[in-house]
Amino acid sequence: MTYLETTAKFYSEVAQTPEVGLCCVQSSSLQLPGLKIPQKMQEMNYGCGTTVHPNELGKNPRVLYVGVGGGLEALQFAYFSRQQGGVIAVEPVEAMRNVARDNLIQATTLNDWFKEEFVEIRDGDAFNLPVADESVDLVAQNCLFNIFEPEDLNKALKEVYRVLKPGGKLLMSDPITTESIPLQLRQDEHLRAMCLSGALTYDEYTQQLIDAGFGQVEIRTRRPYRLLDTHSYKLEKPLLLESLNTVSFKVPIPEDGACIFTGKTAIYHGSLDYFDDNAGHILTKGVPASICDKTANNLSKFSDVFITDSTWHYDGGGCC
Repeated sequence: MTYLETTAKFYSEVAQTPEVGLCCVQSSSLQLPGLKIPQKMQEMNYGCGTTVHPNELGKNPRVLYVGVGGGLEALQFAYFSRQQGGVIAVEPVEAMRNVARDNLIQATTLNDWFKEEFVEIRDGDAFNLPVADESVDLVAQNCLFNIFEPEDLNKALKEVYRVLKPGGKLLMSDPITTESIPLQLRQDEHLRAMCLSGALTYDEYTQQLIDAGFGQVEIRTRRPYRLLDTHSYKLEKPLLLESLNTVSFKVPIPEDGACIFTGKTAIYHGSLDYFDDNAGHILTKGVPASICDKTANNLSKFSDVFITDSTWHYDGGGCC
């Protein structure tokens, strides 16, 4: 049995018997006016964060959700799209597809705005998405891609890139690790299925996105979520896992490298009214300007430009 088969068997079991707090630490679902979430759907909220960022969801986007789970985020995306087939959810595990459909039927009884046809659940997997090239505005996945081995993650990200329209966005929430996970844990298929042993480091994770072709990555949140202790996991020292929420854009990678926004700002404090680096960045004296990490590194060479630390909470705008 491969690790993917182990994962499918594991989620087939938990689809039939939900376990509150399974996998990642259960996160509170996004609260939206007029949205009521069925109890079972809430209990199956296994993600480690959220991929539903309202400021990315204007103009009725067509959304592809990879790994439907209990259907919670598919329902949340439908809240914004509100159109037939506006959300396509792809799920390889039959039991999970069935439970998600049941949960969404229950959602129609709680929400007068929601119709079953708003969410279409399709059989398929992350490596062969059953949609046409450049046909969706957004792709989202929560706590799935971290399960993949690096070579499989690369396949999944390239498949996402294929189906996104130019300028489209990939919204992801995954665990990452502050240090490389020891081999004996990475090889434990059950722990990998539980989102505990497949996590990459931040640098490895973001590099995978760049290697897939994404020219801009924005870090929406980065926070601690689980500590692997020495006794339970046979580690020499505790290992911290973090939850990382990102939005990646299908735009060309600039010649000088991709732009990653982590919440840094640049502040000019020289003798003039403004600063111009002659590379497209103009800073008003004393006023913070959001910048990508690449630009932060370049501007740090100027003695009269102050660069703030990453906040790991970035919500758009700025200059790269």
